[in-house]
Amino acid sequence: MTSVENVLLASHGTEGSIAAAHMAVRMCNKGAKLHHLVVVPTLWKGMTGDDWLNNGSTRNTFRRYLEGQLGREIDEHCKEISEDAEQHSLHYTREIVVGEPEACLLSSCNNSNYDMVIMGSPRPKGKSGIRSRMPTEPLARSLSIPLLIVPYPNE
Repeated sequence: MTSVENVLLASHGTEGSIAAAHMAVRMCNKGAKLHHLVVVPTLWKGMTGDDWLNNGSTRNTFRRYLEGQLGREIDEHCKEISEDAEQHSLHYTREIVVGEPEACLLSSCNNSNYDMVIMGSPRPKGKSGIRSRMPTEPLARSLSIPLLIVPYPNE
């Protein structure tokens, strides 16, 4: 297996991205840098409950609840990866951004000198949850560094 010194891990807590996180930790040399990018897609900005909440105060309460829940889930995911990285003597950093996943990933790549990008594969049909709409082929063509797409677990 190839060893790397500076990895960008695109992971957001789904089963596929957790598999990618485990692979990233295994591939890094001791003392390597593992930069964890979590992108909150812009679609979450529009989650206000307008279709069923009938006043501004209730919508704001719901929005704060949703943002808090999403923040707690991201923090928990980052904590798990940070602890795994620490156990493997890696330097862990994280970046949480709101935007379009492909654009955010490319921007992060342009801001640092990574050896590789590691991410999970799209969720297979038949598995519940939100399916990524990020096309991986154009992304791979846009990158100037290797992209490793880790297979979905048990597929």
